[in-house]
Amino acid sequence: MSKLRVHLLGVLVLLTGLLTTAGAQPASALPDDLWFDPAAAATLTVQNGRFTDGLGREVVLRGYNVSGETKLKENNGLPFASVADAKKSATALRALGGGNSVRFLLSWAYAEPTRGQVDSAYLAAATDQIRAFVDAGIRVYPDFHQDLYSRWLFDSDSWYTGDGAPKWAVDLGDYPDEYCGICPFWGQNITSNAAVTQATYDFWHNEYGLQDAFLDTAQKTMTYVRQNLTATQFAGVVGFDPWNEPHAGTYDSGQTSRAWEKDVLWPFYVKFRARMDAAGWQAKPAFVEPNLFWNANIDFQKQEGGLLDSTLGSRYVFNTHFYDQKAISGVFMWGKAEDGQYVGDFGTVRDRATATGTTAIISEFGHPLSGSVSDKAPTVYKAMYQALDSRVKGANWWANPASSGPVLSGSQWQWDIYNGRHHELMNDNPNEVQTAGDAWNDEDLSAVRLDDSGKAVLRQDARMLDRVYPSATAGRSLAFTYEDRSRDGSTTLTWNPVPSSLPNVAQLVGSGQYALQVWRSDGSAEPTELHLPASFPSASTTVVSDLGTVFGPPAYTRTTPIATAAEPGGTGSRRLLLTAADSGVLHYALVANGATAPSASVLSAARAELSSWMAAEFN
Repeated sequence: MSKLRVHLLGVLVLLTGLLTTAGAQPASALPDDLWFDPAAAATLTVQNGRFTDGLGREVVLRGYNVSGETKLKENNGLPFASVADAKKSATALRALGGGNSVRFLLSWAYAEPTRGQVDSAYLAAATDQIRAFVDAGIRVYPDFHQDLYSRWLFDSDSWYTGDGAPKWAVDLGDYPDEYCGICPFWGQNITSNAAVTQATYDFWHNEYGLQDAFLDTAQKTMTYVRQNLTATQFAGVVGFDPWNEPHAGTYDSGQTSRAWEKDVLWPFYVKFRARMDAAGWQAKPAFVEPNLFWNANIDFQKQEGGLLDSTLGSRYVFNTHFYDQKAISGVFMWGKAEDGQYVGDFGTVRDRATATGTTAIISEFGHPLSGSVSDKAPTVYKAMYQALDSRVKGANWWANPASSGPVLSGSQWQWDIYNGRHHELMNDNPNEVQTAGDAWNDEDLSAVRLDDSGKAVLRQDARMLDRVYPSATAGRSLAFTYEDRSRDGSTTLTWNPVPSSLPNVAQLVGSGQYALQVWRSDGSAEPTELHLPASFPSASTTVVSDLGTVFGPPAYTRTTPIATAAEPGGTGSRRLLLTAADSGVLHYALVANGATAPSASVLSAARAELSSWMAAEFN
């Protein structure tokens, strides 16, 4: 969208409010909307390698996968048992987890239980649950999820199970009895279980018309969702992930993983893109994933890929996953994650997105929260969020902020309020009732659970999950960092200390959390927005910026350059609003929650230090 159109849209929104009778304000799309929010939420597109909202601001999507419950039969392929649970989960995700988006899992098996017939009751229930999230101000991108192709490939007494394809799709093939051999990790079935590899191969080669059937169901699903949400609600559905963790199953003779991506996977995405257009999703990008193993961090697992031969452009998003398989193995990485552990891995994701002409999202990342390697989780997660924020490690950030790169969007695996309270008959076996963890292949990665009173509570350190991040930047984000001070047991992890060359900034920050955003303005009247965690109450938050210095930022008005407000959706989540209605100007904002109110002299000195630092680093 051109800047002229952006500004005209903003003016139109404002004039609409001014022209209402008796000074009344127009009806808000969401609770807590400000004057610019409906226009901002009207669309999400990809422009110039960034997610962009309806006002032309850069957007960062942060949130969770909702939910692994879709993999289970207990709620018939839905993330939640009820709309009430979906609403409870959405509110908690926004208020406790700091998320502004979710990857919303759907099931082909339950969408099309009989070949050629979509289950309208399933689609209705899924759409109702999607509505709970968009009404809470949370953007949604659905995902037709699969792992190991289908649960119906597995014997009732198997060690493992799958999800995805319907029973009728499995019944079409004469697949061997499933067997993985010595496979301590469920993912090894992807390449070692002949039933999985052959069924997966058949899907990609459209044997029995399987791929055509899936595409038909996907189109009908997308059409249903569009037709059964209001225009405002549908604007909150920002794209679609066609297929989770694609892999060939088996390669044809002489075929490489790169050639498979080019000749098999990419044509599938082109077909899916056409189905999106036919369903009325023309303005929304497809969140397409490369070969699952393209960025594996164990050498013998890695396969060449990353959509190297495809130009995605603005109608697609480069969508990938990252798990530290070395850390999960318990063998290839003995210690904890360290400062900068994943900046190289996530830097590669940034580079691939740029090379393909689009933006990126890491739609799954995580680490087990129980079991033999769970002691690594606090450092692994901190290092992953650090790498989402910047491609520069903490120890080097202040000396090299200009190399930060774009802030990456990401969806942590996962957000399952039923964690530890499931009742899943694994492979329909009444003697294998799964209740612990995520109730799926012994996984336990949910950031949330319900306590005995039915209240959603976090299972991980809130300092690490509920983060400051630039949710919308009016201009171009140049550098960002966040020191969350999260804990590994009783140890506070500080990987990005303020350098001694900035003594007043260090004094102001103290032992608290802080974020620093640097951006170049674009002339927008609408503010830059940073999510404010619950640990940053307005009354004790300090902002030091070229726009001013404030302890306890006031409520937002159009003439207040540094202010706070509720985030749209009525969940109690909050944001910092920074208004700089100039163009091409460098701006910075340090946001801190130190324990005591800083003196005017410290604020002034800190501002002088940061201004000098800015001039030196971004000349």
